[in-house]
Amino acid sequence: MSDSVVSTSDALPATRGQAPLAAGGQCIAKQADGVYADVTALGPALLAAVDAIFLKNQYFAGLDYAVLVKALFDHGPELPRNARGETVVRLADDILPFEPTRRALYRAAKIADGQAEYYFEPVFLPDDEGAEQPARLDLDEFIADMWMKGIRFGVDVAAVNGAIATGAAGRLIVARRLEPKPGEDAHVVEVSNDLHRSDAPRQLANGKLDLMSFQNRFPQVHRGDRLLQKLPRVYGEPGFDLSGIALPPEVPSDLDLAGWSGPGTVVDRILEGEFVVALQDGFLNVEPGSTRIAVGDKIVSHDGVSARTTGNLQLTGDYEEFGEVQENRIIEGEGITVHADVYGHIASRGGAVCLNRNLMGGSARNADGPIHVMGVASGAIIQSVKGEVSVQRAENCTISGVKVTVAEAVNCEIIADEVSVGQAEGCAIAARRVTIERAAPRGHSELRVFVLRPDCTRIDAAIGMIGERIAQFGELAAQRRAAMQELAAQPDVASYVKLAGRVRKGELVLTPEQQPMFKKLAAGAAPALKQMSTFAQELKDTEAEQEAGVAFQARLQAQRAQHSAAASVEIVEAAGDITVRAISVEPESESLHTLPARDFKARLRDASGAELLFSGSSGAFSWSTADAAATEPST
Repeated sequence: MSDSVVSTSDALPATRGQAPLAAGGQCIAKQADGVYADVTALGPALLAAVDAIFLKNQYFAGLDYAVLVKALFDHGPELPRNARGETVVRLADDILPFEPTRRALYRAAKIADGQAEYYFEPVFLPDDEGAEQPARLDLDEFIADMWMKGIRFGVDVAAVNGAIATGAAGRLIVARRLEPKPGEDAHVVEVSNDLHRSDAPRQLANGKLDLMSFQNRFPQVHRGDRLLQKLPRVYGEPGFDLSGIALPPEVPSDLDLAGWSGPGTVVDRILEGEFVVALQDGFLNVEPGSTRIAVGDKIVSHDGVSARTTGNLQLTGDYEEFGEVQENRIIEGEGITVHADVYGHIASRGGAVCLNRNLMGGSARNADGPIHVMGVASGAIIQSVKGEVSVQRAENCTISGVKVTVAEAVNCEIIADEVSVGQAEGCAIAARRVTIERAAPRGHSELRVFVLRPDCTRIDAAIGMIGERIAQFGELAAQRRAAMQELAAQPDVASYVKLAGRVRKGELVLTPEQQPMFKKLAAGAAPALKQMSTFAQELKDTEAEQEAGVAFQARLQAQRAQHSAAASVEIVEAAGDITVRAISVEPESESLHTLPARDFKARLRDASGAELLFSGSSGAFSWSTADAAATEPST
């Protein structure tokens, strides 16, 4: 057999006078340059062969313990390769007999807690005359002896070599159990930088920093963005007991990425791995108490709005907050819902503003949508330019909107197109239509109601001007009809018209002798006929103008009737001093509720001298512009 060739079949014969290998030696071959193992029989088969050699009181001389451990237990550095790139398992230099006299030099090892301790001390062997002479232990013999004593793995070769070399007595740990290497549980990692918030101060357009606002408190993602990736579990590596028995590691836990995918996301499983992917453009939200992330049009926050958590917010979408909005903090966005108390300021560009608790000392404004306060509003400003406002209880508030509904209002200033209050105390209320179930003063503040009565003076003037113009067109039309009748009554014109009509209808056929006379008659009537045609066109234009004027006048009259019926006030019960006054306003002018709060408050103060409709402390009061118009004397 040539060098570096490993036998894999029958037991190998002795080489150069060496004894044959022990049973199981078909996995091991002694060659001229050492002892080799069959690379196709590593593991249990080789373990049995090695065990057979040690049982025959043999040991490996010049053993490469690291190669042996790798070949038997697949632990340690990779096996070496030859020049052709083939794996070579050279175990030792030789296999020698383990003499009983030498075996007697080795003591038993103390095995406890996964390690083996050995007491090294001077050893002696008898010479030929029976006298004991100092001897030395041998590493290869030590490994063979420990093998037979059950220690087949984990021998600390360096420590044993050192102890043998020094010859000093002492107890030493010579072998250790290898603990299994734990694996890695499956886990989820972020794969998008957009998931991270930036709490740095927001930079303004002029380059300055707004210390009250964060740069990116609520990340926004786009459709198709990969948000999270599942990294699969990694299995650990087995350990080994001193006996060579494998110690399996704990199985790492797995996870289902679907548990991380909320609304607006989907789990995408491709060759690259498993990803949570956004299904739409929107804001990233983490569901409380879970690991599920969602992408939606609305931002959901549970941290509250404060200088510490979010700073002032300027958002491009809807916002839902479950924490408090602290004093002087601002939320700007579209639809805004807050489930806790609000002490700061809410400003919406549209959508609905829903405050499910209390509004204390702050403000709520909406440029194009309703405002609902489910709790108490105190010392607050509530204003909706184009929407309705509803409040359960308002104290010392300024409220305005298209329609305002308050269950209970105390010392408030309210202005709208329509106001409905269940119980009003000490308020100043101005609207086109006012309904109060119970009205009463509050302390030294009486209840004041101002009906915004439409001033139709300009409309009446326009209706009068249009009526005059319609009459002028009627006179002009009558003049044109009279002129046309006068021309038609001329003898030549009447004769031609009558004769031409019969000719056109075929009732009369002119002879050649009559045709020159007919042409002469037509020539004589032509100037009058031309003038009649001009009058007819002018009459048509005049009648069209008259009809347009009548239609326009009807629209103005309908508009006036609508405005006249628009103002009303109804107080079901007066329980103290109240006054009702009428303020004349231009019907087409900008509504007072769209003005800033300080402006319409000033208008209410200046209206104290307006026309008095009612003043009393008990009973009921009802008034409307329609009723007032019906009772006015006709002129």
